Amino acid sequence: MKYIDQMNEGDRISDIYLCKHKQSAMTKNGKPYENVILQDKTGTIDAKIWDPNSGGIEDFEVFDYVYVYGDVSTFNGALQLSIKRISRRKEGEYDPAEYLPVSRYNIEEMYQDLLKVIESISNSYLRKLLNMFFAEDQEFIKAFKQSSAAKAVHHGFVGGLLEHTLSVTRLCQYYTKAYPLLNRDLLLSAAMFHDIGKVRELSLFPENDYTDEGQLLGHIVMGSEMISEKAGEIEGFPLRLLSELKHCILAHHGELEYGSPKKPALMEAVALNFADNTDAKMETLTEIFNTTSDSGWLGYNRLLETNIRKTGKNEL
Repeated sequence: MKYIDQMNEGDRISDIYLCKHKQSAMTKNGKPYENVILQDKTGTIDAKIWDPNSGGIEDFEVFDYVYVYGDVSTFNGALQLSIKRISRRKEGEYDPAEYLPVSRYNIEEMYQDLLKVIESISNSYLRKLLNMFFAEDQEFIKAFKQSSAAKAVHHGFVGGLLEHTLSVTRLCQYYTKAYPLLNRDLLLSAAMFHDIGKVRELSLFPENDYTDEGQLLGHIVMGSEMISEKAGEIEGFPLRLLSELKHCILAHHGELEYGSPKKPALMEAVALNFADNTDAKMETLTEIFNTTSDSGWLGYNRLLETNIRKTGKNEL
């Protein structure tokens, strides 16, 4: 299979891909064409069907797996595929694992690492609450392992939510050693819980798009509600502890304009916000730099709010 990240200008493509997006459009001269985005596990590529009525163009829809024949060119500095023939493929003619972006780390190994952190939590109420989600709720566990951490921006792949959660938790583990005043049990529990609402905010791949509930409420509010529901099943769960945990969740984006219902008021909430922000930005840069060999300035990045480029190589 010719993976998208291996495509070069001038390549002729004859393979199966996932149709991620499809939209009819018109040229400036009024001629109809189709905008298509194709995907495999290595990424996506913009594609065009310049003559939708040609004999080689068969009916297909978004999220269909399609056989594609066409040529790769460059437009505005990015690769683009001009589709000459395209047709839908049936189940059994393709392996879905080849078409979904997946974490570069082993999902089961990451999950076991997360469970080990839960075992280290001393507070019995917090440990019980964590286990109710991460050890006992099989539906949640399945969704958590498969979910992305975002539609785009960062960790937008299968296992992305788990990878991001584990990275944030590890950063928080460091913080508790560097700043002993932090409540370790509260901070690590909040780190593992901070994005659980994303299993409801985003649909699973291949769609990976916002649900109605996600659009209306958002993962921060939904995560807080999920914690309240489970904590209500634990007899005697301290109300102050629950409020502190929920505050960390509600404040983890740091600023009201970034979607946090509250600004951080606890030391643990501040630490969680920094850890979440650090991992999101480092992963964003990692994903950008891994997909380009350009050593120059790459343009404005919305998340970082600045023009970016790779660090220059050290000269001996």
